[in-house]
Amino acid sequence: MAVHHGAAQLRIIVVAGVRGGQFTNHLEVECIALVGSVQTDQAQGATVFYGDQIWHGLSLSLRVHGEYNFFADAASGPTGLPASREAVRIRPFVLTDDQMSERNVLVWFRNDLRLADNAAWTAASEQQRPVAAVYLFSEAQLRERHDVGAPRLDFTYRNLECLRAELAEMQVPLLCLDADWFSAVPDCLARLCAALNIGEVHCNAEYGWNERERDAEVDTALEELGVSLHRHTDQVLLEPGRVCKADGGFYQVFTPFRRAWLQTLGTTDYAVREAQPVRPLVLDSRVDGLLDPDAYHQRVTAHAGASSDSLFPAGETEAQRRLQHFAESCIEDYQRNRDFPACAGTSGLSAYLSAGIISPRACLRTAKSLNHDELDTGQQGITTWITELVWREFYRHVLVGFPWVNKKLPFRPETSRVPWRQDEAEFQRWCEGRTGYPIVDAAQRQLNETGWMHNRLRMITAMFLSKHLLIDWRWGERYFMQKLVDGDFASNNGGWQWSASTGTDAAPYFRIFNPVTQSERFDPQGDFIRKFVPELQDRKGKAIHQPLEKPDLLTGDYPAAVVDHKFARERALAAFKNS
Repeated sequence: MAVHHGAAQLRIIVVAGVRGGQFTNHLEVECIALVGSVQTDQAQGATVFYGDQIWHGLSLSLRVHGEYNFFADAASGPTGLPASREAVRIRPFVLTDDQMSERNVLVWFRNDLRLADNAAWTAASEQQRPVAAVYLFSEAQLRERHDVGAPRLDFTYRNLECLRAELAEMQVPLLCLDADWFSAVPDCLARLCAALNIGEVHCNAEYGWNERERDAEVDTALEELGVSLHRHTDQVLLEPGRVCKADGGFYQVFTPFRRAWLQTLGTTDYAVREAQPVRPLVLDSRVDGLLDPDAYHQRVTAHAGASSDSLFPAGETEAQRRLQHFAESCIEDYQRNRDFPACAGTSGLSAYLSAGIISPRACLRTAKSLNHDELDTGQQGITTWITELVWREFYRHVLVGFPWVNKKLPFRPETSRVPWRQDEAEFQRWCEGRTGYPIVDAAQRQLNETGWMHNRLRMITAMFLSKHLLIDWRWGERYFMQKLVDGDFASNNGGWQWSASTGTDAAPYFRIFNPVTQSERFDPQGDFIRKFVPELQDRKGKAIHQPLEKPDLLTGDYPAAVVDHKFARERALAAFKNS
């Protein structure tokens, strides 16, 4: 389609990148105002405005995204749109395979800040075309809509710095941009793809409702550009939807899910796919919207110190070291030691799995190799840890199969009638670890001081808030997300709904942990309690579990119990039974 308007001069306002060789006789214009790839025949004698630069009398090849109106008129002059104009419509154009093969590849990093065993990175490397990487800062979305707190953000950004350094060694640019809300992401990526002549974008799938909606909108925007979005399975071993009941529905109970998951996994290849050497994309001009070094530094240091660098060092090397240490020293005894918070009996990998610093495939491969290639039989410590990995998969399966849990709703709708108490003062005592129940208080103080809490303690303290205090479980879910360095919506939501008896495969409502009994069973000598509750440091033996029986031995101001266990139990039972 030739774009002429009689003998009039054609004026085109270019809204984005310009690409091409000699500006003296030919110019190729990339317009990223809209989406979809189109092309015109050459237009002779055009005047092209790009920012403050003007070229006259050029042979012009024009590409825009989607149908777009350009304006032809006889007016002259370097600035402004003409007062009188006529629309010239540009028709869609589909790129050929040869044209696609000339385009570059972009890897979009999210919760997968590593290169080793990264499905998206590996797939991009296999395209044998120039590669760039991108990370989008969506902090407003994460903090205000997803309750992600400073500890998790700081841990993420420290790992982003490690990833950036690794990519720099390969001369692959990590392009960082602001997209404060997920709604800004499609346009942000579309503009970047147009500016860099990207043909395909690779990323790893995420399963939260907002994340899946964002990715669907990105897919649409890029498709109209002629750019393909490839989402890879990386956060889980088996994509949600692969493990279903005979009727095609999603499992609601963990045990049959685990059985089917293990059976399905037996036919799945989860061996390491080594990434190929990549050809870095060379940026020959400045890309609009990229954060400059000062702005980038402000983003990644905004929460510096919120997560402990000594407790949670950043980087793939540390994650792999932890896995190796656990495999060599702890995994065989995992089943015996995992419930005792004073004992270093867990893997310490939760934060690294949550931020994607290590893959679940690497964890499973290591466990399986130690267990003579068995998943469900063999050493009990190893099979128990594998079951914990399956729980992680199950909760992501729940996000997809039962999407209302993404929207702060209970999995079991009937539990929405439970008359939760809105007691701010008692909630604050729980947050601060001043409930008068030592195991609960030690757990909360561990969270507040370190950004992490032992899994057994998460169950104890979550059930205490939701059953003993009968305070809405969503208050506690939000507080955990704000404080945890390993904050992970799927696992956190699943754990809270289990404890509050509102979720899938939840504890029955009449199961109410006695915090004193739990304390005596899982911290029998009180070593963990003494570490985080210094007021009780002089208590010996079982006396530490019920300190107010001998208040003269207290050091400092330790509070009386916020509620009596017997009273709290009866109140909770009545609330659930009558709702």
